Amino acid sequence: MKPVFLLAGSLSLSFSIQAQVLRPHAISLGKTLFQVDSTQGGLQSNAIFEIKTQGDSLVWLGTGEGLSFMRDSATARTFYSSSELTSGQTTVVLPKGGASALGVAGRDTLLASFADTKNGVATGSGLALSYDSRDTAGVSWVYFSQPIDSSGDSTLTWGGVSIKALPVTVPEKNVTYDIAVSNGYFWITSWAGGLRRLNQNSIGSGWERVPLPEDGQADMLCGEKLTGYELNPRDPPAGNHNHKGFSVLAYGDTVWVGTADGINRGILDESGCVDWQHYSYPLAGISGNWVVSLAKQEWKGQRKIWAVTLMADQLGEESGVSYTPDDGLTWYSVPVLQGERGYNLFVLDSLIYVAAESGLWKSRDGVNFARFKPAVDAVSNDQIVDNDVFAVFHDRRPYYGDVLWIGTGDGLARNLDPDNSATGKESTWRIVRTNVTPGKLYAYPNPFSPYINNILEGDGYVRFHLPASGKGKPRGREISLRIYNFAMESVRTLSYNRGAGEGILKWDGKDDGGISVANGTYFCDVFYDQERHWIKIVVVK
Repeated sequence: MKPVFLLAGSLSLSFSIQAQVLRPHAISLGKTLFQVDSTQGGLQSNAIFEIKTQGDSLVWLGTGEGLSFMRDSATARTFYSSSELTSGQTTVVLPKGGASALGVAGRDTLLASFADTKNGVATGSGLALSYDSRDTAGVSWVYFSQPIDSSGDSTLTWGGVSIKALPVTVPEKNVTYDIAVSNGYFWITSWAGGLRRLNQNSIGSGWERVPLPEDGQADMLCGEKLTGYELNPRDPPAGNHNHKGFSVLAYGDTVWVGTADGINRGILDESGCVDWQHYSYPLAGISGNWVVSLAKQEWKGQRKIWAVTLMADQLGEESGVSYTPDDGLTWYSVPVLQGERGYNLFVLDSLIYVAAESGLWKSRDGVNFARFKPAVDAVSNDQIVDNDVFAVFHDRRPYYGDVLWIGTGDGLARNLDPDNSATGKESTWRIVRTNVTPGKLYAYPNPFSPYINNILEGDGYVRFHLPASGKGKPRGREISLRIYNFAMESVRTLSYNRGAGEGILKWDGKDDGGISVANGTYFCDVFYDQERHWIKIVVVK
């Protein structure tokens, strides 16, 4: 499943990740959980939300079913998970839930956060830190439960001044959405939990809560005594949208934080205290106050900070992409991306990539953006049937040469020719996805909704998986699909050539006249190699 963002009146948000309880064979000795094999083969989810690289060939994937990785161009593995971890223990398995954020440092350090649902509410299921992440065969983790406060934590000391704070005492609505590693700290942003950090040299000291300016507050300086200030992530007027954290970027002595009320730029002093500047719509030129991704661009001696923004709750805000060329003094929005619902950013030299609901966008100059065509694997004839692109990474490590990774709601795709992919020329994609029954013919999702599932260029699709091996595998290229209603009346006939590079066999839920079919049960006759194969599909709109 995808992350779902809801906004009505005051700001509210739901992060939904489909998770599976995996209970590998393991033994517990004290506070350490040991297991012979801590990973299983393949992706366990086609929803890829995060992509990070490390070392010579390692690719980390935050998925809807936990943390996965690849060490080559085609083979993925996924860590087992457990709901029985204790904060502070060393483990080889990971928390239950989807991997909501990843942060890497150097060749051996990885911090990952996890999210699940509890009684239908988005819930942080904790974080896992490894100092030997390059050794995926024997990696060990330190587990942290989702950072929360004690009920009596109604104040904190910041810059030598006591600050009033509302304790965040539960993991519900307290999901970590982004991670940065720099300044000697691990930084995390969470919805209710706000901005927190962990000292890399003293992880036993726990996660420190870091205050941010209140809504409407232009700055917040270390040691400044503020009358009436309270660190409070509730909705206004009782609390502050700027205390809800969604994105973080850190380098040198600087940390940027995106919230539900704009962008905050912080400068650390020698003691680790932070002086903040706060930029929000309409005073600053950002397009929207809900900032879900940040990226730093260094090119030809100039630094730009890029931000994916969404509409929050002020009249005139728009979703889009904004940037500052002067560390926050002035902000600009990209006209061509006005109204685009973005998820993530990646910057490499002069290149800017925007992962968005409408697909992947690329620019060479920060002004003109082109959208990639949907990914089709010309070798396997597989296809990403989903416009949503959640994550992107341009990888120039020698092991891969020059490739582009994208994470979608329908699998992972690797582009072998990223320079030509957004210029209208043919591109070369390879697709990696979970495939639990490769030798079986089936349709998914089932039940199917053309308004919800696999939305591609405005239409929703049900996919037909053709056997990859064993009995029933097509020998010829020509395949026909005929769909009948419950009365066995033909409603749609499709012809398909599985070798023509046209993508996978799919149906958009419409009849031969282009009209959406009614809710109900449909029977599909998949005919190839002079044999009929029947599949039943339920359509629910």
